Amino acid sequence: MRILFVAALAASLVVSFVSGAAALTLKPFKDELFAYPGLIAREDGGSRLVVDYRELRDINQRDEVPERRVKGDYVRLSVRSAQKDLSLKTAQGDIRHVAVGKPEGASAIVVYIHGQGGSRKQGVDDFTFGGNFNRIKNLMWENGGLYLSPDFSEFGPKGVKEIAALLDHYADRSPKAPIVVACGSMGGAICWGLADSPAVAGRLAGLMMLGSFTSDDFAKSAAYKRKVPLYLGQGSKDAVFPVDTQEAMYKRLKGANYPVRLVRFETGTHGTPIRMTDWRDVLNWMLAR
Repeated sequence: MRILFVAALAASLVVSFVSGAAALTLKPFKDELFAYPGLIAREDGGSRLVVDYRELRDINQRDEVPERRVKGDYVRLSVRSAQKDLSLKTAQGDIRHVAVGKPEGASAIVVYIHGQGGSRKQGVDDFTFGGNFNRIKNLMWENGGLYLSPDFSEFGPKGVKEIAALLDHYADRSPKAPIVVACGSMGGAICWGLADSPAVAGRLAGLMMLGSFTSDDFAKSAAYKRKVPLYLGQGSKDAVFPVDTQEAMYKRLKGANYPVRLVRFETGTHGTPIRMTDWRDVLNWMLAR
């Protein structure tokens, strides 16, 4: 009888684990509109993609007003009912941020870190960047998750501490939620800073670099030791951060059998990865790990 009980208990634990893993697979949301328009190359089992990006098609034909307002088919505005503009009091000061979805008991948490000249409002703008921020908002809302777009005071250590405090607050309220931090452009400084923190790295399910810069010290970080999945999205004509540096980092990490993906948007410029990255594809890869 004891053997049967132990076997039944083990089976129930396996079922529970599998069910939990399945719950972290994000359901589709306008996938046909946000899928990569075509592939020039697919390498390393899909870890490195070269996407056929074309400005005339992927901006001019997608937007009502190029770079300012996407066509209505790409957005669903009812998600605004789950959106709140908040201020969190922490030991690092008050942190203004926009939250979309479940503030407690979330299935997953995704945080967007803006670049130079941005603000918390950038990451929740429904119409810019081809509607891609509206998509991530809807993906998290539909899947019982939480999406955060915060302000912070600087791209240096103080800013890293502020975002760490924000993550700590929401992680305590959703202790089972995997956390993914996506950093655009100069916001990458926050991502690399968080990667160095053992306390933060222990909660991370992934880091996304969107048109950002690389880190020569990532291999020394707490996130690297935990093999936190890393996504690199870059335009081949990015004049701010050259794509060659991302290509080199990808090769180093891939050679070390690290969980890394690179999506190169051919002819894309600095903001292209924010517009074109397939949130659901990247997040499901990270959450599955």
